Amino acid sequence: MLDDLERCLLSSEQIAAKVADLGGRISRDYKDKNLIVIGILKGAIVFLSDLIRQIKIPLYLDFIAVSSYGSSTESSGVVRILKDLDKSIEHRDVLIVEDIIDSGLTIKYLMENLAARSPNSVKVCTLLDKPARRKTQVLIHYNGFIIPDEFAVGYGLDYNDKYRNLPGIYVLKKEIYGG
Repeated sequence: MLDDLERCLLSSEQIAAKVADLGGRISRDYKDKNLIVIGILKGAIVFLSDLIRQIKIPLYLDFIAVSSYGSSTESSGVVRILKDLDKSIEHRDVLIVEDIIDSGLTIKYLMENLAARSPNSVKVCTLLDKPARRKTQVLIHYNGFIIPDEFAVGYGLDYNDKYRNLPGIYVLKKEIYGG
């Protein structure tokens, strides 16, 4: 598996420091709010797990699963909800937690979909932002790292359901994914 990697983009130590910073900011910003953190399955699960342990205020946790990639390396632009929320978000402050935002199409769809459910607010926290691939403008309220337009894996990010368990974030060799 390590032979498939070109280089390390972010070490586990860099990620841990950023997650702690984000958790502190979210804790301050949502103090005395009715916070519901929504993790986007499957990629965000590792980041989400670390992030919620850094948030020092009460929160409710829920999950949503969407698909816009299939087995491709690029978003199709068509977003399907595969698993919806278990609880109503009406009159709650929603924080969507995503692993990576590239085209922006999926997160824009989710923000609009969730905003239609009458929450107090909808904001976005992402570990990785890849603005070079943006196809639509989205407001990212909590942004971990801006990364170059390279295929990143590890720390929850995958290629064909592999590499999620790597502790850091790495660039996948082009010959692996046909890039």
